[in-house]
Amino acid sequence: MSMHIAAQPGEIAERVLIPGDPLRARHIAEHFLDGAKEYNHIRNMLGYTGTYKGVPVSVQGSGMGMPSMAIYATELIAEYGVKQLFRIGTCGALQEDIRIRDLVVAQASTTDSNMPHNTFGHGINFAPTAAFSLLEKAVAAARAMNLRCHVGNVLSQDRLYDDEIDLHKLAAYGILAAEMEATALYLAAAKHHVRALALFTVSNHLLTGASTSPDERETSFDDMARVALEAAIRE
Repeated sequence: MSMHIAAQPGEIAERVLIPGDPLRARHIAEHFLDGAKEYNHIRNMLGYTGTYKGVPVSVQGSGMGMPSMAIYATELIAEYGVKQLFRIGTCGALQEDIRIRDLVVAQASTTDSNMPHNTFGHGINFAPTAAFSLLEKAVAAARAMNLRCHVGNVLSQDRLYDDEIDLHKLAAYGILAAEMEATALYLAAAKHHVRALALFTVSNHLLTGASTSPDERETSFDDMARVALEAAIRE
């Protein structure tokens, strides 16, 4: 029995979108899913299942950061049999050619978290990566929607406010953007042999200081949600 999700067996689809903000989960359910029904409100982490173009899809809030992502991803997989997980959220850009509101798709994740070392020991630097089949579908969907899309390595940070981390060096090594969940999602997916993909809309630029307005964030989030949904239902 899941400790943090109250769904009954069969109430969660095999394809799940995971925004951090539970109100974004509600937004997706209300604006994109047909016949959406709430299956969870424990800790106000809202979860819904409906259909998108006739295909069952769920959306589950996860909160912020890798520990919280690890909880929800693990329980969705181990307790409810979820096979495809899409983290959708925001990120801070680290490359000059990435613009505000662009889409970033995490092919791999670099992290300052000890989560991979705690899993494998300090002799192994495990590289958490996306499922290529999902990545390929998401990029195709983004291109079909004429969205600016960047694919590559992202930084999964343990701390949002971190004065010690060298963002300029990470950018020099090709890190596209910084976020806080992808590593935990990819680790859980690898452990349980399921597929996962993290994709983000750029809400701010960490090198230039540019940022989006609330209205711009909402529009960009909807575009990203459509990309994830299209990738989820493509065969």
